[in-house]
Amino acid sequence: MGTLYPGRKKTAELALDMKDSTRSKWMHMVGVRAHVLITLSCVVLAVLGRMPESSGGWVSCAPRPAIGVARYRDGKRRERVCRGGGWRYVIGSWRVPVARSLAVWGLWLVSGGRGPGWVVLLPWLLWLWQSGGRLWPKLRLEPEWGLVGWVLWQGQRLALVGYLGLAVGEVLREGAGNAALVRLETGEASTALALGLGCGMCGGEERRVRVERQADGSYRAELSGHFSMQVAGDDPFRVRVLMLALRLLEEVGPQRRGGRTRDGRAPFVRQVQVAEWFDMPQPNVSRIEGYWLASDWPNLLSLKSEAVLTPELRDRVVQAFAAFPWWRMEKVYRHLRAEGIAVSYNQVRQAARESGWRELRRGLQKRYHFSADDFRPRDEWLVSQLLETVELLLTRLEEGSGLTSEEQMQLSEIQTLVAECGLQVEPPLRALPWLLRVEQVLFGQWQAVDDGQVRCIYCGSTQVVRKSKQPRWKTYYDAEGNLQTVAVYRYYCRNQPCDKDSFTNLPPGLVPYSRYRTETKLLAVQMYAWGYSTYRRTGQALGVKSMTVYRWVSAWGYELLPVAALFGVVKSSGVVGIDEKYVLVPKNDKPAGDMRRWMYVYLAVDVYTYDLLHIAVYAHNDKQNALAFLMALRAKGYRPRVMVSDLRRDYGNDIARVFPQAVHHVCIFHALRDVSDYCRKIYGKDYAETHPQVEELRQDIQRIFAAKTKRTALKRYAQVMERREAFVRETPQASAIFDFLERHWPMLVNGIESQLIPKTNNAVELVIRRFDQHYQNFCGFESIQTAQIFLGVFEKVYRLTPFSDDAQLAIRGKCPLELAGYDISQLPMATLCNGLSLDWPLDVLHNDVPNR
Repeated sequence: MGTLYPGRKKTAELALDMKDSTRSKWMHMVGVRAHVLITLSCVVLAVLGRMPESSGGWVSCAPRPAIGVARYRDGKRRERVCRGGGWRYVIGSWRVPVARSLAVWGLWLVSGGRGPGWVVLLPWLLWLWQSGGRLWPKLRLEPEWGLVGWVLWQGQRLALVGYLGLAVGEVLREGAGNAALVRLETGEASTALALGLGCGMCGGEERRVRVERQADGSYRAELSGHFSMQVAGDDPFRVRVLMLALRLLEEVGPQRRGGRTRDGRAPFVRQVQVAEWFDMPQPNVSRIEGYWLASDWPNLLSLKSEAVLTPELRDRVVQAFAAFPWWRMEKVYRHLRAEGIAVSYNQVRQAARESGWRELRRGLQKRYHFSADDFRPRDEWLVSQLLETVELLLTRLEEGSGLTSEEQMQLSEIQTLVAECGLQVEPPLRALPWLLRVEQVLFGQWQAVDDGQVRCIYCGSTQVVRKSKQPRWKTYYDAEGNLQTVAVYRYYCRNQPCDKDSFTNLPPGLVPYSRYRTETKLLAVQMYAWGYSTYRRTGQALGVKSMTVYRWVSAWGYELLPVAALFGVVKSSGVVGIDEKYVLVPKNDKPAGDMRRWMYVYLAVDVYTYDLLHIAVYAHNDKQNALAFLMALRAKGYRPRVMVSDLRRDYGNDIARVFPQAVHHVCIFHALRDVSDYCRKIYGKDYAETHPQVEELRQDIQRIFAAKTKRTALKRYAQVMERREAFVRETPQASAIFDFLERHWPMLVNGIESQLIPKTNNAVELVIRRFDQHYQNFCGFESIQTAQIFLGVFEKVYRLTPFSDDAQLAIRGKCPLELAGYDISQLPMATLCNGLSLDWPLDVLHNDVPNR
């Protein structure tokens, strides 16, 4: 290439500089506008509460001081920084926007706070815009920047001029002396609060609520700060409460002249505004306020303001409920509509709620069966009320004087001490002759009277006087069955404590209103009960009718044996077993069903003494009857330490409720039997041959309860439960076996390695077998009343009858009451239950056996 001349070279440099300058100018304009756009976007996002993810846009074009361009001697252009000019303007000019904002704010207050409150910030926006132009001088050269500045300047002027005119008009209307003061006192200076100047009334900045009671009994509430309320719109009553609350707000200080309410107030919120907010006619708002002022709560609580439930309409709905109490609300609603009454379904529900009919009907349904043809109490409700009453009485009795105290003793220790000391139980005394009544023979501690005097048969006093001289003739059967006649007399008893005026003095062995002697009646009881006979065979042996024998025996069973009253103390080992047995009772009032003819006898037995603590019959085998049975046991004064039962679920909660101090143990024998039943039900009757692994599992479960220690039992139990997943994977129904074992395990394992808790409930099973020996002669009871009488007879006979000579050595020859520690030597009935006659000599000679 050729060499350029100097002139041409200078022209080329100028052209290149111009080209670079144009390019830099356009790049600078694009960068400035992009920066402005990013800045405005960040400001808008900050105002909306959305912070930008990155702040890079703020530093992409950092503020720069004023820059000048100069050409030096070497011909090169260089920038010259003008330091401090922009910032000196910002520091020295802030007083101007402060004065302008205060002026706009004052005019805005005096004018009544019309328009948005942010207009007081226009001077500050203009100042910030001008300050930005001072800091970035190149921005001032942009047309957009000048346009925005002009708009802000005109907006500031318009605000000052406009609010000045409004303020003048407001001053002329309110009065120039107190216009601004009134605006401050009424709390309309919300912008002052927003700017942090505090409440215009008290000057405080914190939010607070204060309630004071006035001298006339009313309450006055003062609110200071910014608050908000939110009420659900689906409930008309809550909406009405909000409306009334807004209408109760009053201005502090001088109130406006117009818009007064019925009670002379000028609320801050006008009624027209409330109607607009809640989208309802203004007359409805006025009517709701009238309900409030008149304390008309029924109408204020109505579901719809357009259709108010009046007292007359509510009374008509209640009359329909009362006429047909078994009807539901839907049927009552259709009935009222059919009669031409303009009522809605919601009003029917509201009337039921306000009048209390809904709760009343719920209570009636809980307690009674009622329909158009029937109105009777529910059995389950009556039973629950009775049980609650019994439980309350027991609790109060225990908190007061208390029941008969219970003596719990270790029978094994007492028996060992008796054997070591060589003590012998003295034989019972000779029984009394046949001169007392049946009750005295059974339970009375009497002494024979041989002085020949006539005594009162009720109190035993000798202060008696013959009533008449003419005797009465008593006819009776003698020992040979022949009719005999004897003269008897009536006597007056002069003993003041005796409540009987007169009595008949009968010869020994005779009883009133019967031709049969007491000896015959007692012999019938002994033959039937002790000899396990029937009424028919007993009547044939004694020469009387079977029904007569039934009446004689039943006379002993109307009440259970009053142990606490007889001996003054209740004794037990503290370990009680409970179980039940079903019996046939054809005649009863149970509802029709498969089990209508069957009822259930509950038994509570002392596990170590075999004493029958309580026995009762119930129509149903359910939770309520089990609870009643346990409460009756508690009412007798027993406080067991351990309760043994089968696997019936009702007993768990009932025992914990009635005897919270007792440990509940489940019979292991019953549990193992149920495990075998589960295996047969799931795998079939021949599961031992078809599924050997199931038989192995059953034997492993038995080995758990054969352990001598709990540690061994827990180890074997864990091994069995480890096989659960494999069995369930193969046969899902097998989970019932493991669930059963897991559910009852805590009440099964407590009997292992325990000196007090027995493993089984065999004691109760023994008593049930003894009961069956008597019950089988009946083949069922006629009614529940006859069953209760029989239970009374059985309890007396069982508790006083000694165990046979082939029984266990520890109980052989002794009755349950003797094993429990009672002294029955003074009870003549023990002689009957022992198979002896009351007048039979007890000292039997053993040397008169022939052919010895």
